[in-house]
Parts: sequence; structure tokens; C-alpha cells
Amino acid sequence: MVNRLIIAAAGSGKTTYLVRQAMQQSDSVLITTYTIANELEIRKKIVELNGFVPHNVTIQTWYSFLLQHGVRPFQGVVLDDKINGMILVNEKSGKKYDGKYGPVYFAEDDYRKFYFTDGMKMYSDKIAKFVCRCEKETKGRVSQRISRIYPKIYVDEIQDLAGYDLDIIKSLLQAECDVTMVGDPRQVTYHTHNEAKYKKYANGKIEEFIKTECKKPGCIIDKETLNDSYRNNQSICSYSSQLYEEYGETGTKQFAVTGHDGVFLVRPDDVDAYLEEFKPMQLREKRTVKVNDRYAVINMGEAKGLTYDRVLIYPTGTMRSWMKDHSKTLQPKTKSQFYVAITRARYSVGIVFDYDEKISIEGVEKYQ
Repeated sequence: MVNRLIIAAAGSGKTTYLVRQAMQQSDSVLITTYTIANELEIRKKIVELNGFVPHNVTIQTWYSFLLQHGVRPFQGVVLDDKINGMILVNEKSGKKYDGKYGPVYFAEDDYRKFYFTDGMKMYSDKIAKFVCRCEKETKGRVSQRISRIYPKIYVDEIQDLAGYDLDIIKSLLQAECDVTMVGDPRQVTYHTHNEAKYKKYANGKIEEFIKTECKKPGCIIDKETLNDSYRNNQSICSYSSQLYEEYGETGTKQFAVTGHDGVFLVRPDDVDAYLEEFKPMQLREKRTVKVNDRYAVINMGEAKGLTYDRVLIYPTGTMRSWMKDHSKTLQPKTKSQFYVAITRARYSVGIVFDYDEKISIEGVEKYQ
């Protein structure tokens, strides 16, 4: 078995690579990813390249995969009740009551209240933990069964997995199957759940998890295969790379010249003229940020996976501080948002910044 973690830069053709690899296999293949949107994108790419989804390729969201292959075949080792699907939750589930010092939750011993709603729908943040419990109770039969069904497993957007999901990954790496994980730790915009387990590997530290917790089965760390962007020009790649220097500089396969290429500071007084001249997509942190409503706008957190010819970013105060002095610390979420925003553009990135003539920022020009 060969296990591999591929660190993919923004715009590097991750989905295309993953799909091409999967379609080369004669064995049964599983491709799993966190969001429904990513599942649909993978399915769309396979049809685009192949005309149809091959019979040996299964595409599932992570939750759907866990329910079908982790929960349903083995639920009898934990309970006799019928499970009626899943309910998505955005916060910790299984609340018993609101206590004096905060919410009090049901203990795992009361499994009906801990794992399920009154209608026996499993809380999404408990699915991975339930599967891990089944894996433990059956002495590894969950991962063994999955490896027999799918000798080749591809996990997309690996950076979105957290907590007990990582224990499932660890079990699969030890099973008799080849596991390829692909993702960009710089683009952590979701998490399957907010479990305290493996908290130290949150915020994109999947490489550290693999190196520290998964030594026994072994896993190749590949930072080269998907390190060139087909979306961003080199100026954009170079500037975005400054946010995550530990991953080195991203290269480019996009060499178009338009006459306005690279990263630019745009004074607030010049924003309207810039928008009129270049028609960029405006990117902001949240709806309360003032923009020009006559032009298209989207929140940074909603822009992941999207591509525009040009963008205009309204940075937060901490983003501006980092731009002036890279020793200033950006919170992981803010850093990821800024990286995602910068790497949406093919040709030019404008950043609203009230600069004076003395200021000089490496890799950034001034719009005059």
C-alpha cells in the first residue's frame, strides 16, 4: 500500500489531478470530500473529461461515506435502535440544559441523547466519534471492510477534516488500501466539527498530524506535484506565498499579459476610478464593510474555489498591519481569508490601502 499527502497550491488543478488519477484505476475507487459543492464539482469534472462516471468510481461526501460504511454496517455493536439519517449541526450537540456556568451536555454513556436527536437522527459532529467507537469495539473491522471495498481511496480537501475524522484517516492509512489525500492547508475555511480532540492540528496542520500520529503506516508528503498555479500569474503567486513561507513559493503556469498585472495598492479616494477602469470583483470580510454597491461584491469566506480576472480586496486592520510588517501576527482564520482573497485573481489584485509615497511593500505596486 502507498499512502500520500499532496499539498496543493491555490489554482493548481487539484480537482483535475485527483479525477485523472482516479480514472486511471481498474480497482474500485472512492473519492470523498467534505462539502456537497465539492462533490458536485468532482462529478462535473469526471463527466467533462470522461463523458460519464466510470462504474468503478464512487463519489461521496465525507458524512455520507461515514454513514454508509462506518455507521450502518456496525451500529449493532453500540445500539439496537434504527438510525434515521443525520442532522447537520453548527455547534456542539447533545445539550442537556443551560447551567449557571454554561451549557451542560449529555454524557456518552447516554448514547441516545449523546449521539442522536429524539427522532434518532445522528448529530453530524458525532458521526466520526461513533465510527471510531465501532472501529474500537470490532477491533478494526470498520477500516478493514472499507479497504476491501475500495482498494483506492482519494480524500479531497483533507484540510477540512478535524477531531475524530483524523482517527478514521489514521485507521485507513493502516489498512490494506492506498490512500491519497489532497488539500491546501492555507485554505481552511470549514471544519467538519469543533471537537477538542487533536486541537493542536487544527488550522491546516494536517502535515504535522501525518508526521506525528501516523508514523507506523508511513505516508509520502508531496509538496511538488501541485505547487504551480494555472490561475494566478507569478506576481500574485509570489505575494500570496509570503503569507505561508513554510510552504515555499508557488510557481505559475499562467503567463498572460494584459497591461495591468500583479498586486496593487489602491487609495480609498481612487477606488471608484479603479472599479470603473478594471471592473474587479470586490472582496470584503463581511457585509458591514462599505463597498461600491454599483459593482459586484462577495465576502472573502464565500470566495473559496472561485476565479475572477481581477479582484479588489478591502483588507481588515490586521491584514494592513501585516502588509506593512510581516512580523505582525495574523490569526489563522484571517490569514486564510487573505490568502483565499488574493489567489482568486488571474491577472490583478487591488488592495484598498491609504498609503503615502514613502511606503514600500515588497511585491506590490501603487495604482496611480
